Amino acid sequence: MLNLVEWTRLEPWRVARARTDRGESVIVKWAGPHVDGRHTDAWRLRTEVAALRFLADDLSVDLAPRVLAEDLRAERVILQDLAPRVALDGLLRRDGVVAHAPRLEAFARARGELGAVTAGHAELYYRRRHLLGPVDPEADRLGHVTRLRRESSSQAEALGVPLTGAVERELARALDVLADPGPFLALSNGDPETNNVLVRTDGPADARLIDFEFTGFTHALHDAVCLYVPGPAWMWVGGSATLPQVGDVYRRALAVGVPQAEDDRLYGTALAAACVAFALARLSRRHRLDGRPAGDDSRAQLVTSLEAAASAAREHRALPYLAGLCLHLAEALRRRWPDADVDTAALAPYTPRRR
Repeated sequence: MLNLVEWTRLEPWRVARARTDRGESVIVKWAGPHVDGRHTDAWRLRTEVAALRFLADDLSVDLAPRVLAEDLRAERVILQDLAPRVALDGLLRRDGVVAHAPRLEAFARARGELGAVTAGHAELYYRRRHLLGPVDPEADRLGHVTRLRRESSSQAEALGVPLTGAVERELARALDVLADPGPFLALSNGDPETNNVLVRTDGPADARLIDFEFTGFTHALHDAVCLYVPGPAWMWVGGSATLPQVGDVYRRALAVGVPQAEDDRLYGTALAAACVAFALARLSRRHRLDGRPAGDDSRAQLVTSLEAAASAAREHRALPYLAGLCLHLAEALRRRWPDADVDTAALAPYTPRRR
């Protein structure tokens, strides 16, 4: 292991920047509690090491930091320091999206490239990952599809929006698409948001993806959802005439390795399915949000997530009944929470959610 002589804790994460006795800057990451309790601390660290070595050593891909050393028994990993790159979400919050449109494009391109270069290599990744401990490829692939099959109907009915007839059939079809990705089966770091990409500010963005603790092979279009539907940090991420069409940037990058992405029908259906599934999965937060005080941004964010998913489906002329379902659910939430009756048309792209 390296001899570390200088530390700077990068709060609030279990990450620190350190300097070796040779004056090299490195990143040290260690295990610790995570808000997502699906996996143990050790599991997440082993997954990150396997994913980063898979990209760098097996595929010779320069999209993420390299692993310089690891002691998995001690639950410590030393990674390449990607400075002077900084997290894109902080730039967007500080300066607004227009100032960083090229960096947003670079983010979308990097996500598409990750899918393009890893598609078709699931067996190679899981062979490496199995060497570090047990892993369930089926659970990675299905993600929240299984829970949505089980809970979507009751979640919607609780809001007075029953799933019947064409809506129910279209939801089953959408979940089937996500559960069986075919050529779209690709690696995701499991958290494709703007806080998990580092970009340069002194020239070309030269984006790098980080935080691979929840890596797995799943439908590639899950990684495009963040370009259409607001994740936890944002109220709205919708396009604007002043911004590049980042969804198209992602699609072109993905098509280099997954030519089926050029098929409008296949791509549109899969993207709409992924966006709707993401929004419906967030409905599980409804009970928690009922207890929040009036005006809490998380309530309005759930409304805008559903409306953004509907907008993405309509934009790609796919899954019209599910688009309608999302709009009906959003209307039901607006009635339930009058404080969440926001005008999405007035929201600028990448409007932050107040915490």
